[in-house]
Amino acid sequence: MTLRVGASGFSFATWRPGFYPAGTKPADFLAYYAERLGTVEVNGSFYRLPTEATFAKWAAAVPDGFRFAVKAPRTISVFGRVDFVPDLNARVRALGDRRGPIVVRFADGRERDDEFVAGLLDALDDDLDVALDFRDPSWDGIEPELERWGAVRVNQLQAGGVRFRYLRLRDPPYDDAALAQWADTIRGLLAGGLDVYCYFRHEDEPTAPAYAARLAELVNG
Repeated sequence: MTLRVGASGFSFATWRPGFYPAGTKPADFLAYYAERLGTVEVNGSFYRLPTEATFAKWAAAVPDGFRFAVKAPRTISVFGRVDFVPDLNARVRALGDRRGPIVVRFADGRERDDEFVAGLLDALDDDLDVALDFRDPSWDGIEPELERWGAVRVNQLQAGGVRFRYLRLRDPPYDDAALAQWADTIRGLLAGGLDVYCYFRHEDEPTAPAYAARLAELVNG
C-alpha cells in the first residue's frame, strides 16, 4: 500500500529560501515541490475552484505518481449548493491520473442533517475518493454510514471497508517523538491494506514540507 504525505498548499513565497531556493520563481514552485513530496492538498479551491486549464497545467508539471487532493469549494460545503458539484466533478477530471481525493470541510454541527451529506455524496462521481472533514463532535459515529459511498471521515483510524485513509495534521509543532507516533499509526494502516494520504497545515515558515519529509522517512525506515 502507498503513503503519500505533503502539505496543505505549495504556493507560498514565505517558504523561500527555507524550502524553495532563493530566486525560485512562483511559477516553478510546484515542480520543485513535487520533486520532494508525493502529494499536495489544494486548499485555495475552498475559496475559488481552479479552472480545468489550471488543473491540467498543474498535472503536466508533476511526475508520475504525484497526487493532488482538492478541497471542495465552500459554495458546496458551507452554503449547501449541491448543484455546484457537477462542475467540481468536471474540473478535477483535468488532473487525469494525478487526481487524488476530494476533501469536503464541514465546520458546523450535525444540524445540517444527514440528508445533505447523502445528497452531496450521491452527486459526486462514483470513482472519486472522498474524505469528509467533520470538525464538530456531533458528527461522531457517522463513519459507518459513509462506507456505502466509499467515503471516509478525515482522521478516521478505525477499521472499515474503504481502502484509504485521509489524515490532516493541524496542530504544530511536531517534534520527532510526535512524528514517530504518527509513523507507527500509519505503518499500521498500511499493513492493514490501506492507502494513506497525510497533510500538514501550512505555516508561514516551511514547517509543513519539513514535517512531511521527516514523517515519510520515519514510516519508510
